[in-house]
Amino acid sequence: QFKFVESGGDLVQPGGSLRLSCVASGFTLNYYVVGWFRPAPGKEREGVSCLSGSDDSTYYADSVKGRFSISRDDAKNTVYLQMSSLKPEDTAVYYCTVGPPWTTVQGMCGRPPYETYDYWGQGTPVTVSS
Repeated sequence: QFKFVESGGDLVQPGGSLRLSCVASGFTLNYYVVGWFRPAPGKEREGVSCLSGSDDSTYYADSVKGRFSISRDDAKNTVYLQMSSLKPEDTAVYYCTVGPPWTTVQGMCGRPPYETYDYWGQGTPVTVSS
């Protein structure tokens, strides 16, 4: 069974940084595409960033490109989202999940319908405000 525990969210000022963590259990993270999602207007969630376990390719939403970085620690079965130059519009609860082995970072994160398994953690809240 796929389980995720997200952490690292906090209140931060605009321009600040945070590192989110997602500890996965019940499966080996680097066998799959893994990604971070957040709610978006008019959508249940939007794909923020995804990382492929097979070739380490990445996807970033245009809104976070150049500011966020996704990475994975295989020894800890954990995926991270390094967030910098944070903006008020980054305020959201961030969730991680995985996609089926046949998907790609574009398929999982690029646009709805996102190719993910329907397993989600409790999320970690990020608030960007002065």
